[in-house]
Amino acid sequence: MNFSPTPSTLSQHAPGNVRDAIIAALSQAHEPLSVQEIQSRVFQFIGDTPQSSIRSYLQLKTPEIFAREDRGVYRLKSFSQKPVRETPLPEPSVFGRTKLYLGDCFDLGKKLPDTSIHAIVTDPPYGLHEYAEEQQEKLRKGKGGVWRKPPSFDGHERSPLPRFTVLTTTQLKELEDFFLEWGRAFLSKLVPGANVLVASNPLLSYICAKALVDAGLERRGEIIRLVTTMRGGDRPKSAHVEFENVSVMPRSMWEPWLVFRKPLEGRAQDNLRKWKTGGFRRPSPNVPFGDVISSAPTRSTERALAPHPSLKPQAFLRQIVRGALPLGEGVILDPFAGAGSTLAAAEAIGYESIGFEKDTIYYEIARNAIPKLARFSPAKSNSELNTIDPVFPQFSDTLFM
Repeated sequence: MNFSPTPSTLSQHAPGNVRDAIIAALSQAHEPLSVQEIQSRVFQFIGDTPQSSIRSYLQLKTPEIFAREDRGVYRLKSFSQKPVRETPLPEPSVFGRTKLYLGDCFDLGKKLPDTSIHAIVTDPPYGLHEYAEEQQEKLRKGKGGVWRKPPSFDGHERSPLPRFTVLTTTQLKELEDFFLEWGRAFLSKLVPGANVLVASNPLLSYICAKALVDAGLERRGEIIRLVTTMRGGDRPKSAHVEFENVSVMPRSMWEPWLVFRKPLEGRAQDNLRKWKTGGFRRPSPNVPFGDVISSAPTRSTERALAPHPSLKPQAFLRQIVRGALPLGEGVILDPFAGAGSTLAAAEAIGYESIGFEKDTIYYEIARNAIPKLARFSPAKSNSELNTIDPVFPQFSDTLFM
């Protein structure tokens, strides 16, 4: 490195000041630093700097200068480093054809062989903030934080929901950076033509979509889960009587699952022959895989098996997991396994699957829940669960047995 700025050479408003301050911080440390440590040292040079700006330079704008040593830990590429011996994946918990690993998806994902994953089906920690350690602790205590229980109007207690509307501009930028980094990290692990299905919500889906396209995935539309939730529809707070005919925002009656694909190798038929991917598995020869699936909120009987605030129902998950492998062959990955519901859906169908979960509490919940959810028989009657569309039925009842 030919230029090593000092605090006296840095101007708060000069072009590239954040980059130069990061270089100065790492140069003086002579060892890898966490993002928080870098931010603290940058503050001493140029004053308060958003962590999202620092991450942007570390991860995206100047990859030729900074090297990621570990999750959230960086160094200057000019530093000589001892060779790092690649360690294999730790021992997983195994359930049939399912493997569940405890650890951060970025750390564990690096250990996966390239072109070894045939589809990703996942429900990421949107906002990131709501799954931070302090927010999870508040959720489990039932007090404080961004998680709120929607109002009960029929005598039934509602499950907590994160308040995505309270995310700051900085948190939204961090969310975009996170998905960009995540998409780039797993792109090489996917086989050509692999489907990537990512649960989202109407308020934040545009951020995730842009980041994953920038990471190199192809946008292929989205699957609409028709489900009425308790998000939105409320009257103005503390003025509900005065404005009784007003909803501040629409009641959410759908959930988008963003659809991406790793670019094909040749034509679709060539990709299918070589990699077994490049499309969606039809429910039957005469019925195409559709992008609208009727659903219902996850029932209490299912939540009792896997107590997780974002649990999706097996009746819905089994449909999209089945469709994700067009020939019914390959490996499904869920990098944010949570309570293991996606892995359980794959196990119920007979697919091989891998899951990563870094939260030790959810990991233990998943270990207990996966075999139970895989054996779970979702309700099939329309009065209980509207999973069968009368015009374009997705699946026969055998899928839910």
